[in-house]
Amino acid sequence: MRAKIYLIIGIIVSVISINSFAALPVTDSQGKILPSLAPMLQKVNSAVVNIATYSNRKVRNNPLMNDPFFRRFFESQRGQQPTQQSSSAGSGVIVDAAKGIVMTNYHVIERADEIKVSLIDGRNFSAKLLGSDPDLDIAILQIKATDLKEVKLADSSRVQVGDFAVAIGNPFGLGQTVTTGIVSALGRSGLGLKGYENYIQTDASINPGNSGGALVDLSGKLIGINSAIIAPAGGNVGIGFAIPINMAKASMLQILQHGEVKRGQIGVGIQDITDELRQAFNLKNGQQGVLVTGVGNNTPAQRAGLKPGDIILSVDGNKSTSTSSLRSQIGIKNIGDKITLMVLRDGRNRTFNLPVGNPQQFSARGTNRADNTDLHPQLAGAGFKTSRNSNGVFVASITDNSAAAFNGLEAGDLITKANKQKIRNLADFKKALRRSAKSLILEINRSGQMYLIAIR
Repeated sequence: MRAKIYLIIGIIVSVISINSFAALPVTDSQGKILPSLAPMLQKVNSAVVNIATYSNRKVRNNPLMNDPFFRRFFESQRGQQPTQQSSSAGSGVIVDAAKGIVMTNYHVIERADEIKVSLIDGRNFSAKLLGSDPDLDIAILQIKATDLKEVKLADSSRVQVGDFAVAIGNPFGLGQTVTTGIVSALGRSGLGLKGYENYIQTDASINPGNSGGALVDLSGKLIGINSAIIAPAGGNVGIGFAIPINMAKASMLQILQHGEVKRGQIGVGIQDITDELRQAFNLKNGQQGVLVTGVGNNTPAQRAGLKPGDIILSVDGNKSTSTSSLRSQIGIKNIGDKITLMVLRDGRNRTFNLPVGNPQQFSARGTNRADNTDLHPQLAGAGFKTSRNSNGVFVASITDNSAAAFNGLEAGDLITKANKQKIRNLADFKKALRRSAKSLILEINRSGQMYLIAIR
């Protein structure tokens, strides 16, 4: 019976890892087939490195040294500012064995004066920092060494929730450690960690020191760079985050070519779709996208014909589910690359082809937002749309730091009265606003609650 169980387990794992060498069956002393990750790890482990950094920081002199009577007993220290050395440990991944290229997190080597890379075979090397991308938390190092092994890069856009994942790194400075789990979620953002967030979430144990290490699939290909954890008790609780390798690779290629990362833009202001906006734009259940709140003058978006109120559904066929995902999708492109946007406008899907532009060549000051300064100066920065049932006017978009935002309006608000006049559509709204130039009283429905906003 036990032999049958082992055989069944072996068959299941073989099916899961078809066309891969990750879970090739091994046998025990009795010749029974057992599943194992060892064959894959034997090829990958040697490409995951430990990184130690050392920093020298000047510390303030003891105030007693300002006293000549005290200082004459310590003449050797006169004119010298003492320094203090600190060190930290992390992980990295060799992605190009021939050139000695190592990928890691920026926060692992941040402010380091000296970087040491240790291989699993015991060799140690000084590393040169080729460049970094703090907004993504990626740094690229180079070591001069022979007989290196590298990890092949996967296509992280093909990763799915439920895929098996293996994390390899140097937790707590213990040395190379392997943990396993699955991909728990994709596209995690809003964590406030870095400027570009589109993380792979995994329950494979990641702990302090794993930063910069490898997250690989069962074939041994690199799908992400382990970067952060949620650790309310200071240790792993099964929620770790990795930077998708497609994003990290895009930064690496720019660093290797230019020594820095130059991100392009298309020149739009954007915001997430709320439940209220979903109703206002009559979106289908489950339909996701990103609302365009403004289009900059002389930008690729304006030249392509995008307008405030458009909803971007996808970039190059990949769904745009949030502002973070859209920023990441465009952020991995080089300036000059052509992209294809699928946009929802007036209930119909439209396709726009445009290049990614250099933000230094256009200014956000000229943004053509739905300002509505012609309606009222205190509503500048807000875009309005007649509600689906013609029972008021929806605030379809709002610009940060605008007059409308300052006066308390929020995207999704339903304005039912203006200056004590009941309104059904934009025409009623404009007529009611003209009743008073000095003051403005709005009655709004916000998430089922009625509010009164008085603006002077």
